[in-house]
Amino acid sequence: MAKSTIYGVHAVETALRNDAENLGQIWFDKRSRNDRLKKLEKMAEDSGLRLLAMESDKLDKIAGTNKHQGIVAEYYKLKAWTENDLLDLLDGLEEPAFLLVLDGVTDPHNLGACLRTAEGAGVHAVIAPKDNAASITPTVRKVASGAAEIIPFVPVTNLARTLETLKSRGIWLTGTSDKAKQTLYQAELKGSMALVMGAEGAGIRRLTEEACDYLISIPMAGQVSSLNVSVATGVCLYEAVRQRQGAL
Repeated sequence: MAKSTIYGVHAVETALRNDAENLGQIWFDKRSRNDRLKKLEKMAEDSGLRLLAMESDKLDKIAGTNKHQGIVAEYYKLKAWTENDLLDLLDGLEEPAFLLVLDGVTDPHNLGACLRTAEGAGVHAVIAPKDNAASITPTVRKVASGAAEIIPFVPVTNLARTLETLKSRGIWLTGTSDKAKQTLYQAELKGSMALVMGAEGAGIRRLTEEACDYLISIPMAGQVSSLNVSVATGVCLYEAVRQRQGAL
């Protein structure tokens, strides 16, 4: 069983609430008087987990960063979603599918932010290629503030093939591109759909773009030509949320 660490108040709290059986020992800052940390210590004790108090600099070494917010936990696994799991998830939905596809997002901070936004928007799963893209790491979990432990993240070997599989199931693919002839606010984002976002700077790849049913762009009124991928993802997802709630 693979063992790693998670850190940060949100990430550890989410794991305690949703996946405590996969947590090992928990280290916390012995000098902290933070009420939120005390709450987590009580949750950990109630779950029968071993608690170890130590100096902050030792926590830095365990976490590999000083951004742990005073708490670090052993984490034994995170469910590894496969394409077959994704298809089973889609088969079990009682509402139109709402998916996010990240085509080659390599920055873990961007991936974590995208996962957090996707979970908040009600996305059913996030899909990304296995190669040349960020995977779930402690940094991703920290930035995602617990979303990485909740939302299905599905790394796939062949993204183009996966997109064709989604299309065969009646899921429309809407990609973001500066080649788009319509803006985000002109597009229809209701029904079963997957929003396809591109990598930082390069955007979606040619084969991915060709697989999309529609291309959209975010209107830019200033001198900056594009948005950070995590910001752009939030803008697009919540326009979809607005439309989909209006359709209920």
